[in-house]
Amino acid sequence: MRVLVIAPHPDDEVLGAGATMHRLADEGHEVTTAIVTKGWPPLFPESQVEQVRAEAEAANEKLGAQALLFLDLPVTKLHALPEHELNAAFDALVTEIEPEIVLLPFPGDRHEDHKQVFDACQVALRPVESRSFVKRILCYETVSETHWSAPAVEPAFDPQLYVDVSDHLAAKLEAMRCYASQVRPKPDARSLEAVSALATWRGSVVGMHAAEAFVTIRERWI
Repeated sequence: MRVLVIAPHPDDEVLGAGATMHRLADEGHEVTTAIVTKGWPPLFPESQVEQVRAEAEAANEKLGAQALLFLDLPVTKLHALPEHELNAAFDALVTEIEPEIVLLPFPGDRHEDHKQVFDACQVALRPVESRSFVKRILCYETVSETHWSAPAVEPAFDPQLYVDVSDHLAAKLEAMRCYASQVRPKPDARSLEAVSALATWRGSVVGMHAAEAFVTIRERWI
């Protein structure tokens, strides 16, 4: 199967679905990661952008991704792009990859870029005949974004699918270590301990040692 993981920012793919990516790659599936945004000066110095991109390459190599794409859209400025341009970027991506499984950020996440990416992807992934290759669309949870939404005001992450990643959590943590600029000491949500704890807790809900959880957007059963 062809799997497309769409990450608004570098490290979202690891935080949300890193262990699942490693499992799918280990099982012989073709995993492609698309990182949507790029930092821009002076808010993000070029040296920082280069560092994070190198970290992304190292992390995705550890997870077994066969391809890593950078869409280079402006971080924190997606809302300022003409809607048709943003939609077209994802339409071109989906047309190129023809994924059977697509993993997306959750629309209730705190970061506005996550919401913008989700909405644009929904346009690119509309269930029309030309997109019949898409069999499953899932949203992952991103610690420090998914769990900081306003309760009862914004959509809550209520997963229906749990992927057993008991044998792949270690690879996720190794990939996260590659993002040295993004990892924080505990008890920060972006600490390795928090990432591990979430996987352990999600697993405990369904009788697994470790799991990653997903909200199902659409699934074709044929």
